[in-house]
Amino acid sequence: MNILILNGPNLNLLSQRDKSNYGNKDFNIILEELKKEFPDVIFSYFQSNSEGELIDKIHEASEIYDGLIINPGGYAHTSVAIKDALEICKIPKVEVHLSNLAKREDFRQNLLTASNCDGYISGLKDLGYYLAVIALKRLNFERSIT
Repeated sequence: MNILILNGPNLNLLSQRDKSNYGNKDFNIILEELKKEFPDVIFSYFQSNSEGELIDKIHEASEIYDGLIINPGGYAHTSVAIKDALEICKIPKVEVHLSNLAKREDFRQNLLTASNCDGYISGLKDLGYYLAVIALKRLNFERSIT
């Protein structure tokens, strides 16, 4: 299985963010742990602070990958363009948020992008990425038997 992980704005500075919301791991550490936990999965990773670059990767994903994990960061609440790109992308998709959005500011309660994913995980810090891999594996299995 080949999974693309897309991280949006400011997630390149994860180790500098509020640890109570985002955990204490840099994403490179999370990625290495995922590779060890799921040796049967090929992970590709891309992070950008640019909406257009994230959209370009989503457009490419259906042709290359079996699943997509996306943490669009703040774009989750504002980007109709990323929402539309996710609708076009036909592979299984899980949105992940490190922080518990239900405990955060009111503007973070509206998730535009999650509505075009198969599901979303929020508040479990780096564990959210592990659970997203498990979900994508299961979603792909279910699609293969129907």
